[in-house]
Amino acid sequence: MALLKFRSRDTAPAPTGLAELLAGYSIEVMPRTAEKVEDFRALLPRGTRVYIAHIDGTPFEDMLATARRLRAEGFEPMPHFPARSIPDRATLADMIARYRGEADVTQALILAGGIASPRGDFHASMQLLETGLFDGFTRLHVAGHPEGNRDIDRDGGEAEVMAALRWKQAFANRSDADFAIATQFVFEAPPVLDWADRLAANGITMPIHLGVAGPAKLQTLIKFAIACGVGPSLSVLQKRARDVSKLLLPFEPDDILTALAQARAKGRGKSIEAIHFFPLGGIKTNADWATAHGGAAPIPQT
Repeated sequence: MALLKFRSRDTAPAPTGLAELLAGYSIEVMPRTAEKVEDFRALLPRGTRVYIAHIDGTPFEDMLATARRLRAEGFEPMPHFPARSIPDRATLADMIARYRGEADVTQALILAGGIASPRGDFHASMQLLETGLFDGFTRLHVAGHPEGNRDIDRDGGEAEVMAALRWKQAFANRSDADFAIATQFVFEAPPVLDWADRLAANGITMPIHLGVAGPAKLQTLIKFAIACGVGPSLSVLQKRARDVSKLLLPFEPDDILTALAQARAKGRGKSIEAIHFFPLGGIKTNADWATAHGGAAPIPQT
């Protein structure tokens, strides 16, 4: 099976077996990309969880407006809370109060954030959780890194990120909220399956919501992989880029998702509860792909 699948638009549909994996998928938007979507109800199934990425420098008012709109259109907004971009407890409390009061937000992704130096009192997602301000939320997700995170484990290992996940698992065990691990996007199944096995061996039972890149040009994926520090995946993409004939064909996530579906059918990777799409080639393109490959579950509202 090819590592990445690049196929022309006139080939046959993807193999079956993806419907169960794609049921209940989530997708990520930024306020500026959400503005380009006329009506999410024409693209996504009712109740879809939509992460709202809080890129550094994005005004909070834009985040809140996106959450209000998604709620009004029948979706479940899940805004990012990047610890290093939040100056203090009072600001965090105000953000939460406004999200709760104006957009009925009850779900959140808690993460450290992509900037190197904290803007205030917080530098880690665990500090946000310890404030107690998320009490009453029904669902909280924390970040996972199947390929490691050199910002945390500078030696290329995973001792520190695994220790952090054990802490978060213990916190989840005490919490009334449903917890899950939302991961960075990946491009091949074996490392993910191995990582899931290591989580289990470390007593980490939070389900995995696996990040996958939606259909996009190879050049676009390389750009985002560099920006997001997806090291192993970047090397895979660079190898593919040497084949000039593939540069004009879109990447589609058939292969990794089919491999995961097959592994789950054999009893492996059961902790992968859902797929989370990064729509790097566009929200509509990603939603159309999910609708075409997911059977009845991902049918849009309208």
